[in-house]
Amino acid sequence: MGMMKEFKEFAMKGNVVDLAIGVIIGAAFSKIVSSLVDDVITPLLLKPALDAANLQDLDKLTIMGTVKVGVFLSATINFIIVAFILFLIVKGINRFKKKEEAAAPVTPEEVILLREIRDSLKK
Repeated sequence: MGMMKEFKEFAMKGNVVDLAIGVIIGAAFSKIVSSLVDDVITPLLLKPALDAANLQDLDKLTIMGTVKVGVFLSATINFIIVAFILFLIVKGINRFKKKEEAAAPVTPEEVILLREIRDSLKK
């Protein structure tokens, strides 16, 4: 039974739970970004390239019949969007951290009293 208790303590640590939540949210976010690229960006921005190649789907855009340029282009656009959004998230988090660091540290009351005693003894 000791091993089960130890495993439960390990699995319920904050870092493990936070990581699991992050992975689940990341997977859902990846689906949203994929849909954005495949259903919005590709039809709007890449329509001229697809029309020039006489294609309806980006996945069918190939060079020499075997090199899947469309799939690579879609994955690259997905990566850029995810990286940019993560950059914005980290930038926001860092802004909050700077505000916390900028706040002046509060001097404990004992230190203030000791300083007053020191100053009165100097006089």
